[in-house]
Amino acid sequence: DGKPFDFAPDGSFFAAFDRDAGPSAVLVATLPSGSTVVRDLTVAPRAWQIETVDVPLKVHLPSAEFMARRKPELEQIGVARALKSDSQGWRQHFIWPVKGRISGQFGSQRIYRGGEKGSYHSGIDIATGTSGTPFVAPADGVVILVANPPFTLEGNLLMIDHGMGLNSAFLHCSEVDVKLGDHVKQGQVIGYVGMTGRATGPHLHWSLMWHGARLDP
Repeated sequence: DGKPFDFAPDGSFFAAFDRDAGPSAVLVATLPSGSTVVRDLTVAPRAWQIETVDVPLKVHLPSAEFMARRKPELEQIGVARALKSDSQGWRQHFIWPVKGRISGQFGSQRIYRGGEKGSYHSGIDIATGTSGTPFVAPADGVVILVANPPFTLEGNLLMIDHGMGLNSAFLHCSEVDVKLGDHVKQGQVIGYVGMTGRATGPHLHWSLMWHGARLDP
């Protein structure tokens, strides 16, 4: 659909669709000869966890004090996601960073009275019951952000780039066990589950993003 993406030196590539992608897309490849190959792609729908509630959507306007803190945090996240690394983690079969009860599904959303839609859940929540449970890197990567001090919403936030524009974010950590620029290996302990930031209990919120598209881990 006109959005370019990178190729690895061996010609491999990775591409993905976010939650609200349309039902189809066009893939166009330009070959070294200058000729093009066009493929129509069908995007299969998912049955997201949608809850309809008979109450109005309450809009809470953030205070000026909150926005003064939040703006530089969002800028740091944006800068981190723009970084490119040579990690090959995107090629791997990802593993679970931690085992536990799934307390929040990716894509879940509430529909309020009048059809107003709340924002959907952008990651998956894994509840471990207690803080301090170690979690590991789901794939190889390079650390592109460690929130210091803790962010207002995410708390102790850790972000890892897996290469080719694919990155993971781990929210609400009690501690982060790596530092900016570290190369981490799949299965390596990188932090500990917590409830820092805006969290009601100890859990790991894990989100995946590829060039602005939010993916279901």
